[in-house]
Amino acid sequence: MPGARVVAVDLPWSAAHPDRTAVAVLTPAAQVSVVPVDPSEPIPSVIARLAAPARGRLAAEAAGPPRYNRSPLSTDRDGHPCLRAVEAFPLETPSGRAVGIRDPGGYTKAVLVLPIPLLEVVALFDGRHSVRDVQEEILRRHGELLDSEHIEGIVATLDENGFLDSPRFAERRAAIDGAFHASPTRPATHGGGAYAGEPDALRAQMGAFFAPPAGPGPIEWERGAGEDAAVRGLVAPHIDFQRGGPAYAWGYRELAERGDADCFVILGTCHAGMAAPFALTLKDYETPLGPAPVDRELAEALARRAGQDLFASELSHRSEHSIELQAVFLRYLFGDRREITIVPVLASFVHEALARRQGPEDDPRVPRFLDALGETIAASGRRVCVIAGADLAHVGPRFGDRDDVSPERLREVEREDLEMLAAVEAGDPRAVFASAERDGDQRRVCGLSPIYALLRVLGPSRGAVKRYAQWPDPQGTVTFASVVLR
Repeated sequence: MPGARVVAVDLPWSAAHPDRTAVAVLTPAAQVSVVPVDPSEPIPSVIARLAAPARGRLAAEAAGPPRYNRSPLSTDRDGHPCLRAVEAFPLETPSGRAVGIRDPGGYTKAVLVLPIPLLEVVALFDGRHSVRDVQEEILRRHGELLDSEHIEGIVATLDENGFLDSPRFAERRAAIDGAFHASPTRPATHGGGAYAGEPDALRAQMGAFFAPPAGPGPIEWERGAGEDAAVRGLVAPHIDFQRGGPAYAWGYRELAERGDADCFVILGTCHAGMAAPFALTLKDYETPLGPAPVDRELAEALARRAGQDLFASELSHRSEHSIELQAVFLRYLFGDRREITIVPVLASFVHEALARRQGPEDDPRVPRFLDALGETIAASGRRVCVIAGADLAHVGPRFGDRDDVSPERLREVEREDLEMLAAVEAGDPRAVFASAERDGDQRRVCGLSPIYALLRVLGPSRGAVKRYAQWPDPQGTVTFASVVLR
């Protein structure tokens, strides 16, 4: 995350750190590294308790301005601090084991580092407990009275860095959202982080992805589709280029050589969640290689046909990377060869259906949109390709599992991923959903919504996995693939 900083918050709690004072220390992110969590320690369960109330507020927060509780939270003893929607993950810092907290909505670039003893305090920042309530609860549990000034200091630090649902955050959010609405384009948010930010460096970086043996070899532009049908759909990763670049290249090389589309509907994962199942924007996507312009005629036709407000969750585009990375690759391929347009749509409905134990199209907005997209493409008379920006499994302690990712677990994940990808190759969205439903999505396949939508919109199709890959970090393994569909 470009410009991110780490905020270390401590507490002078005699049971754990008797010689420290309450401070907020800014330290370089490089000083923090992810390490295993001892299964005997209740860190995963504490993380779950800390994050669960926030997850429950995620859709509400995405839907509109925050609903802060009662009074400003800086030093008001009667205030009820309320932690915003957060992602929590185990860390080790120079001071020992800790938990990192970050904002999936991108309203703060800070990463909050909480020492383990402090988790019990912050977990009580749920909008129902006042500072006095927190004191009484910790006294009941541990027989120790925490100074209210120290708790208020923690509250102030969280609020200053955008982690509390408060009037101060409301102002922060209004300013950031206002800047997005006022911008005529969607800025290249992740340039210099997920990929090189300067044009020449980016071209060199992306060109290297095609080099064998990891890459597929250089693009043969004169090759053409030949006897094969033109590429109609592509499942591509959305992991950062540093880790997944060659996997992108395998799919995009096929698209360049055997695709004839000049309009690309890009279906992206919305990692932060959103109130609507789909979110469209008419803002051109900026990239270091020039803008990827939105096909306004097709996008506006889709919006009219969809029978719902496709712009209600448009703000989700502001910091989401899953579409941006596809736009960068399309500009790299076609920027100086032919004019192209995009229709950028974020999707978030499959995990919601799994959580409700429903089918993927039980929410009537989902089939209405998917039918509308297919009909709009057909009515346009355009050469359109549909791209799903979709990673696969996310396993390990960083994503909530108790154990490290062992070689055996990697093989198991690969087997399960390939079973799901067989359903993608068969063009069967229901089988993709069933593969996640069987085990409650234990692999946390973040690309389920765009993959399902892609297959549903394409209708009968046949696909081929061009590349499957894993980034095998024992603390947090991510898997991804490129699949070409005709």
